Amino acid sequence: MANVIMYGTLSCPYCVRARGLLERKSVEYQWIDVSRDTALFHEMVQLSGGSSVPQIFIEQQSIGGCDEMHALEHQGRLDEMLGLN
Repeated sequence: MANVIMYGTLSCPYCVRARGLLERKSVEYQWIDVSRDTALFHEMVQLSGGSSVPQIFIEQQSIGGCDEMHALEHQGRLDEMLGLN
């Protein structure tokens, strides 16, 4: 299974939605809460180029946020990226 890291906040509805998709697929992921840690927020921005949450990485590749992850799911590409095939 792929290494998945998600930067986000607990109150963000897009983060909740993205986490829900991964959990429905039984994918383990590393959750990094950036809501109270500016150093982690800046790390997220530097790594992803994005300043909105969530920012999701699969095998150290930035895939963007919740909408992008759901687009990969609808295209039938997400399971392959996650190593679920």
